[in-house]
Amino acid sequence: MIGIHWSEMAFAGATFLVLTAYHVYWVHQLHRSPFQTYQGLSKHLRHMWVESVMKDKRDILSVQTLRNSMMACSFLASTAMLIGLGLLSFIFKPEHITEIPFDLTQIFSHARSLFLVKILLLIIHFFFAFFSFTLAIRYFNQMNFMINVPVDCDPMLTPEFVSKTLDLGMTHYTLGMRAYYLAVVVTLWLFGPQWMFVGSLVLVAILYRLDHCCHLDYSAAVCKIKNHGVGQE
Repeated sequence: MIGIHWSEMAFAGATFLVLTAYHVYWVHQLHRSPFQTYQGLSKHLRHMWVESVMKDKRDILSVQTLRNSMMACSFLASTAMLIGLGLLSFIFKPEHITEIPFDLTQIFSHARSLFLVKILLLIIHFFFAFFSFTLAIRYFNQMNFMINVPVDCDPMLTPEFVSKTLDLGMTHYTLGMRAYYLAVVVTLWLFGPQWMFVGSLVLVAILYRLDHCCHLDYSAAVCKIKNHGVGQE
């Protein structure tokens, strides 16, 4: 692309490699040592919670817990859609740019086409977050019905099956939050490729702290998890 500085492509490629390498490592950790990650540990604790609720028939507890999750998803989905539509209106109404007292195209990018690509990439992140949170709400709604059905009524609705439905909802919730986090890096790209690369390094450091909880082996027995009281996520 004519008019695009080499640093745009170089730092964009480096940022992509850094973020991709970390998430590949993260997924590998989820499969190899799940109890050293918050996602793997939370998944195990959710399975224990579902089994406890279904056996003890604690209907009110399950509805209240899932309602809180749906409220969080609803707020985050609405916010993502509002931001995405706001960015769309910014693209399709160029007269808004003239209201700003400085030249955005000179500050953000040397090429107007690249600037639009950055905005479109940012919109994709927020739309992806919107769909992820709405899918999470869908699975949480299904959970409201399945978790309150007595086990004796339908042998198919075992705690393992219900837990998998809850895991699908939480997976989409995690993907939506990842889209929010990565949108910060894309936003920094508007101010320059160097800012984006530095932002990706900072984000990886933060995500590592958020994704990894401990270095103990909890795979031996369930009672050890209960005794340690882990469940901080």
